[in-house]
Amino acid sequence: MAEEFLNRIRHKDLRARVTSADRAAELIRDGMVLGMSGFTRSGEAKAVPLALAARGRAEPLKVTLMTGASLGNDLDKILAEAHVTARRIPFMSDPGLRRAINAGEVMYIDQHLSETVEQLRTCQLAPIDIAIVEAVAITETGGIVPTTSVGNSASFALLAEKVIVEINTSQSEALEGLHDIYIPSYRPTRMPIPIVAPDSRVGLPFIPVPPERIAAIVFSSKKDSSAAVDQPDGDTRAIAGHLIEFLKNEVAHSRMPHHLHPLQAGIGSIANAVLHGFIDSPFHDLTMYSEVLQDSTFDLMDAGKMVFASGSSVTLSEARAREVMARFESYKGKLLLRPQEISNHPEVVRRLGLICINTALEFDIYGNVNSTHVMGTQMMNGIGGSGDFARNAFLSVFVTKSTAKGGRISSVVPMVSHVDHTEHDVDILVTEHGLADLRGLAPRERARVVIANCAGPDWRDALTDYYERAVTRGGHTPHLLEEALSWHDRLRRTGTMAPQ
Repeated sequence: MAEEFLNRIRHKDLRARVTSADRAAELIRDGMVLGMSGFTRSGEAKAVPLALAARGRAEPLKVTLMTGASLGNDLDKILAEAHVTARRIPFMSDPGLRRAINAGEVMYIDQHLSETVEQLRTCQLAPIDIAIVEAVAITETGGIVPTTSVGNSASFALLAEKVIVEINTSQSEALEGLHDIYIPSYRPTRMPIPIVAPDSRVGLPFIPVPPERIAAIVFSSKKDSSAAVDQPDGDTRAIAGHLIEFLKNEVAHSRMPHHLHPLQAGIGSIANAVLHGFIDSPFHDLTMYSEVLQDSTFDLMDAGKMVFASGSSVTLSEARAREVMARFESYKGKLLLRPQEISNHPEVVRRLGLICINTALEFDIYGNVNSTHVMGTQMMNGIGGSGDFARNAFLSVFVTKSTAKGGRISSVVPMVSHVDHTEHDVDILVTEHGLADLRGLAPRERARVVIANCAGPDWRDALTDYYERAVTRGGHTPHLLEEALSWHDRLRRTGTMAPQ
């Protein structure tokens, strides 16, 4: 091993534990619970999972795999197709794994991202046998310096019986100092988490693992996967415009300051494009307290609009990653990466008063949101952190285009086919056609605003007809139960929600 790489292991006694990915993977046995780094396709261990998949193709080997969120480099697909993953927690986004989950071949536990390590810590989930954590370096005391994500890595490493560290030499050593590792104390005597602003630094810049628990160290050089980021289009620009006009009005009525409250935005092209729209807004000195720092975060910084961003990972497009890492030192003082239980912690979200912008698959006329299941049964990705933020936000905003699949599907429906966020957790709905402010409205009032402002023009008459006939039947939240999911049933039978 080259001396320049060994120098990343500053605890010199640990250098004797450097081994190959294949040898490290031999520590993993059938039936184990693995906790692995990785959050939204960044900072995942890369070499050991591939070695594990190779073993799985040669011998019976099944594990429970816990991560922070989705993995990059097709690892979820590779492990699923090798029949290694028996159980997956708490989030994924890979199409191959998705097929296995929807076929019932992999048991998937879709959790709020703030909850996984809370349940591990109190023994509500089976304990972690081995943690596999990607690192930039190991400190003189054995502390693990994460790479481009923290996710659940810190608690996995602290709770696991053994730890495998993957030192990724393609990750810049400039990342050291970016992280703020804070682990809450145990309930019910937990002290308040002392974060009072997005830039509050309250923890350590490394994961403080006892050196004796590090069982193996592997070197790798595979890069993070790039995010697929669509450029803003007319619809997403319209969505951003409606939201910005709404926020300008909130400022004008003194309901928030001109620099707004801290922003949170979910992962994905729509949320990223909407956030990008803030570049042309009148708001300045913006801050962010979120899960994922995407292209738009750095676009806002470069435009002089955003002064600080706190998250749990950095996930960028290929071109933007090259630009950011080439001058990372210029951003470093404006960024923090935290464990996801802290970035998503309800206590902190409520205290900071976040404006939370997340994406819906569909929402109904009363404001209930489905963000996970296609047609009520087929898992897409998972709830992720949207529930952590929506229930505790200063403003809970859900955005989506009003139609999907070339107009065959309306994203505004009489009743959602699966509920992730109830009407009680949703303040604002936005499509390219307009914005529905649901605050202070009863269900019958919400329905009229949602239909008029958010539904596509081709669908408004049908939604109005459904609502008015439901009202004649009565009820606080009027529905025609025999028709409530008829649009989804028609889509299942004919390939479109539109009447034939």
